[in-house]
Amino acid sequence: MRASRYEPAIAAIASIGLAAYALSALGRPDMVAMRQPILAAAVLSWLLGWWVNVRLSALDPRSRAARIVRDLYVAASFGLYLLFLWEVLVRVFQVPFILLPPPSAIGLRFAEAHQQILQGTTPVLLADLRQTFKAVLIGFLLGCGAGFAAAILADRFLFLRRGLMPIGNMVSALPIIGVAPIMVIWFGFDWPSKAAVVVVMTFFPMLVNTVAGLAASGHMERDLMRTYASGYWQTLLKLRLPAAMPFVFNALKINSTLALIGAIVAEFFGTPVVGMGFRISTEVGRMNIDMVWAEIAVAALAGSVFYGAIALVERAVTFWHPSMRGSRA
Repeated sequence: MRASRYEPAIAAIASIGLAAYALSALGRPDMVAMRQPILAAAVLSWLLGWWVNVRLSALDPRSRAARIVRDLYVAASFGLYLLFLWEVLVRVFQVPFILLPPPSAIGLRFAEAHQQILQGTTPVLLADLRQTFKAVLIGFLLGCGAGFAAAILADRFLFLRRGLMPIGNMVSALPIIGVAPIMVIWFGFDWPSKAAVVVVMTFFPMLVNTVAGLAASGHMERDLMRTYASGYWQTLLKLRLPAAMPFVFNALKINSTLALIGAIVAEFFGTPVVGMGFRISTEVGRMNIDMVWAEIAVAALAGSVFYGAIALVERAVTFWHPSMRGSRA
């Protein structure tokens, strides 16, 4: 039993050693002749890493810190093994660079950006992220805020609910590539037109989810509030809005991804010479595919951080919800 405790650590070390051998062999002049040993080492390293993750995922540590470390290791190792297999397969089978560059080539773009920061200049990736995320944040706040306010009004006035909900379903089906050029014509080539696209994309998901959340409180709770002689606004603030918070945060998390997608796509149709969508469209035309993948990686990282921040706020606000209590167990 004692030996089994150290088996995951031994397997992890062996997996790392095999991965290091495979990566070092990729730089040798006779790499093509060593294709089979490299592939064998890569596959065996991946299998060992998979086994370690399975064993760690089955563990149930008592302390919260140990569970966090376990989850971080499993998530990080899973992503690193994917990048490792990507690097090995692309270079061993000599996939054309224009089709799929290796992660090392994409990493060089981030190294260049880091070097530019050290030199005191703003790297292209950071400038593009700043330009695009300005539209994302402003459009997200305006769209979600307006959708939330409209949901309160629709809940208060029945005719608004009956009028807005069908329009919301129709607007949700509109293609973004049809809305974005119109917004560029209306609001110009700078970030306000992209923020307008984000507002259109985030308004109705917030409206629909908030209206559904306001109807989620039970009849017994509402009857209890009426026995206390509570008016509409008191019932709304003390009962119905708290009960609607899981629905509201669900809309916020959905909109966090929709906002980034909308802003990037909108930049394809007109923007200053900066922005993630602009960079992707121009670098594809120049065949700089590594730069395109670097922009995609930055967008994925920024979107994940944005989503994670909303999820953390959700855990703090809706700690009473059964799903949150279950996730803390």
